[in-house]
Amino acid sequence: MIESSHTSPSAGWAARRLAELHLAAVFLTRLPLPHLRPPLPALSAALWAFPLVGAGIGLAGGAVLMLASAVGLPGPLAAGLALLATVLLTGALHEDGLADIADGFGGGATRARKLEILRDSRVGSYGVVALLLVVGLRWQALASLAANPLSAALVLTAAHALARASVPWAMVLGRPARSDGLGAAAGEASLVIALITLAVGMVVAVGLVPALALPMAGLMLTITAGIGWVATRQIGGYTGDVLGAIVLLSETAALMAATR
Repeated sequence: MIESSHTSPSAGWAARRLAELHLAAVFLTRLPLPHLRPPLPALSAALWAFPLVGAGIGLAGGAVLMLASAVGLPGPLAAGLALLATVLLTGALHEDGLADIADGFGGGATRARKLEILRDSRVGSYGVVALLLVVGLRWQALASLAANPLSAALVLTAAHALARASVPWAMVLGRPARSDGLGAAAGEASLVIALITLAVGMVVAVGLVPALALPMAGLMLTITAGIGWVATRQIGGYTGDVLGAIVLLSETAALMAATR
């Protein structure tokens, strides 16, 4: 029997989606994943998978929280270990973005100077203060939920998923602040991709925390629009650092909303 060498349309579609999911995981985590084989998908095409990768990161943190609670650690320690696990998985990717825009927007007098600071790997006083405040808020919010470890784990997973759905919306609502760098290299995100990404994030959130899904999504979109507006006023658009900061602040707001 002679086997056909042609790939069916459905198999080709599935292979492209898997490649995009792989790219999203490579970009958003520090997991030792195998290299992608060419042709590589565009990062903008992989945005729909960001909430799925985010859910995986949140799930890992939630598992650590539940394990820490099971062995008798108090809520604040369990929450701290959960956050540490997520930071290790992401390589502090979004924390770095927040620190950079805090330094750039706070310390630069001109657009050119702000963009220069954003590219500086050093962290200044504005960045340190911003990180301390946001890490503290996330820690306190998660610790307040840790009395019910399973509920806290579900909230953390949903928050990570919806926070990463912010990326294509920031790209749709704004424009790259410069012609090079990660923000420009990511390509263009369409409204269709943004809607699909939000739908994926909502499916995850509704499945885990149905009562909180809409408030979390509303906060994410509000923060995305707000930080995007500030970034446009400050530097003319978004950069990779701006996108990372939006993700982190959206996650923080989602965790805080769950404490009500």
